[in-house]
Amino acid sequence: MKKYRSADLDTGVIAYETEADSISVKFRDGSVYVYTNKSAGPAAIAEMKILAEKGVGLTTYINRHVREHYEKKLR
Repeated sequence: MKKYRSADLDTGVIAYETEADSISVKFRDGSVYVYTNKSAGPAAIAEMKILAEKGVGLTTYINRHVREHYEKKLR
């Protein structure tokens, strides 16, 4: 997983990993959630990837738009 740029600040997301149709997000508590085109929608996944690469706004986006729309929780 790639370190999320804002991970040193007060944010919930600390790392992420993207694939063609999904993004896995690791949170400060160690949990990892996988969001997919099927579970959250292609537009949301595209936006999450952009925010992840920028290193800002991903936690807020998840909380406001896709919080419960994950495909699975890994840990």
